[in-house]
Amino acid sequence: MLAEDAAPPFEALDIDLDLAPLPAMKAAGTANFDFSGLLSQPLRLHEDLANGCGGQTWPAGFVLGKHMLRYHHSDLQDARILELGAGGGLVGLAVARGCTIGHPLYVTDQIEMFDLMGKNIGLNGLEAKVKAAILNWGDALSQEIIDFKPNVILAADCVYFEPAFPLLLATMTDLLALCPSATIYFCFKKRRRADMHFLKKAQKKFNVVELVDEDRPVFSREGLFLFGITAKAQASQSQKVTP
Repeated sequence: MLAEDAAPPFEALDIDLDLAPLPAMKAAGTANFDFSGLLSQPLRLHEDLANGCGGQTWPAGFVLGKHMLRYHHSDLQDARILELGAGGGLVGLAVARGCTIGHPLYVTDQIEMFDLMGKNIGLNGLEAKVKAAILNWGDALSQEIIDFKPNVILAADCVYFEPAFPLLLATMTDLLALCPSATIYFCFKKRRRADMHFLKKAQKKFNVVELVDEDRPVFSREGLFLFGITAKAQASQSQKVTP
């Protein structure tokens, strides 16, 4: 997933350290999302915070979902896609609904989110295209994931709980070791100074570039950032990741 039109390499220290407020918590309910018209058939998503903050939608999920729908609508036919920290499955389900994919994709999270992921797969009739699986960051990858060998990894708003940062980095490392040609499409909203520490560590371990996106002037003003992350070995072949 490499190309010639990515933005310059990301410099973690260029980002200011202002804090961003957490969004208001939502009541449980089901809503429709069409990603600004990019989905002809809206996605139905149930949100419920009963088992954790992953049970509601977050801003980075919409940014990453729109990016994938707009720029990767037709080039994922051979991709093996896995979403990290999927919560209710917003990004993965949007990709399954709106992109041309040739393999069922995985939405993954902790066990607390497993039933919610399954509910949302069913609400959208995507059982043939999406599988829910438990993936705890920092744990060894399951044989199911090893056999799947994902080469497109989606991660939205996974940077929010500082004690989990080393675990997330460990899982990203394991996934890129499993498939060194993989790309992690990574979007997050900066909320705390600690978030910058995560990105500095990621930049040391991986090749990190900010992705081209026509909505960047809008979402960057809201403290949202969108990156393509690849294994360091990939940098010797190209410094650029697809939008």
